Amino acid sequence: MFTGLIVEMGDVVSLVRKGNGARLSLDARTLSRDAKLGDSIAINGTCLTVVEIKGDVLSFDLSEETLGSSNLGELKVKDRVNLEPALRLDDRLGGHFVTGHIDGRGKIRSKTLEGDVYKIVIGTEPWIAEYLVEKGSVAVDGISLTVVDVLKDGFSLVIIPHTARLTTIGFKGPGDSVNVEVDILGKYVSKFLKKGKDANLMQTLREQGFA
Repeated sequence: MFTGLIVEMGDVVSLVRKGNGARLSLDARTLSRDAKLGDSIAINGTCLTVVEIKGDVLSFDLSEETLGSSNLGELKVKDRVNLEPALRLDDRLGGHFVTGHIDGRGKIRSKTLEGDVYKIVIGTEPWIAEYLVEKGSVAVDGISLTVVDVLKDGFSLVIIPHTARLTTIGFKGPGDSVNVEVDILGKYVSKFLKKGKDANLMQTLREQGFA
């Protein structure tokens, strides 16, 4: 489990294909100090396991599913990625609950500077947009962000200077792909509402332990 608060940007050292998967190695100077084999780290919002540590370089194995559902398979040497270690029980909870399981890739349609903030529009598959609500949370490349407008096939965001400076969203532009994970609470609410179409919604919530 993660929060969507990026700790550092790492640099891609290599991405080596292995059968249907791949091994990704990153220079992560901050996280490597305390990293241990088996630790979970979110890379552009994708939860991966540390399988090798060599100095500041952390390596991760990517499955065929991960390569297909995220933008990690598009990475090249020296590309930068967002990194966040798994949430600890004694950590403060900023951002929102992020599972590290990517729902799909989006593509930046536009990025405009309005004053000192960026207005970004991201296109997605319509089913992803259905889980979003205005002023709700969404993780984009692992960054916890607030939805401004919901479109039938996408959504818009406003990026403050601090976020632009410390994460990849600051230098990505139109045409670039991003990983999108919708708020898991939205998924549960949607599931309960669908059940409620044929039964009393409150009864469904009681059966599931929410009321």
